[in-house]
Amino acid sequence: MNALDIHDLTVSYRDKVALQDVDLAIPAGKLAAIIGPNGAGKSTLLKAALGLVPTVAGSVLIYGQPYAKQRHLVGYVPQRSSVDWDFPTTVLDVVLMGTYGRLGWIRRPGRAERDRALACLDQVGMADYADRQIGQLSGGQQQRVFLARALAQDASVYFLDEPMAGVDAVTEQTILSVLQDLARQGRTIICVHHDLDSAPQYFDWVVLLNVRVIASGPLATTFTADNLRKTYGGSMRAAIAHFQHFEEELEQAKR
Repeated sequence: MNALDIHDLTVSYRDKVALQDVDLAIPAGKLAAIIGPNGAGKSTLLKAALGLVPTVAGSVLIYGQPYAKQRHLVGYVPQRSSVDWDFPTTVLDVVLMGTYGRLGWIRRPGRAERDRALACLDQVGMADYADRQIGQLSGGQQQRVFLARALAQDASVYFLDEPMAGVDAVTEQTILSVLQDLARQGRTIICVHHDLDSAPQYFDWVVLLNVRVIASGPLATTFTADNLRKTYGGSMRAAIAHFQHFEEELEQAKR
């Protein structure tokens, strides 16, 4: 069964079409990147799948069921810029929020949830910051905390909106390691990604998006010069340069 099935999805902001007739299927257990130019609808696709923005038409299924029935299977890491980092809460409290979906809103987190939250912080190298106010952290540290919150949800499908944008190299490698571990466990990772250079190293499935899905499938057969040309249009020169760099690395690896 696919982890994500989207059929005929259309999203508009006033008179502007953000996504049009999107059909997409991502199998379970994939580490998938959503790639495309600015304004292509990448973040909107995640938000529409999670019911965070209204849709004009279409359907979204998580493991064959509407998201409303599968909410407990889904973890979400939003763009860091969309979060109010001045909100007075600690790192540990933020991660504990990831346990609420299974607890419900009536029960309060107990010792077991606290231990799980601390273990998730340790997994992303942030256990020593548990009592720190979230706004006191660097951008990379904040991103790791939000990844820990998603881990605390113990989800089957993770949606991440540019988790490696603007972070330091240590944080990027930490995030990548965690995502690869999740994929090895059979979890599905669906990640908006902005860097064409690193995409072939990080992901095994790719969705090329520009308002519509241009191509989707295994990276080896989908991340091609022709598909990049169709996806990036006027930005084709930069996209093809990235692809040629990728092809050169593949040739060197074969030798």
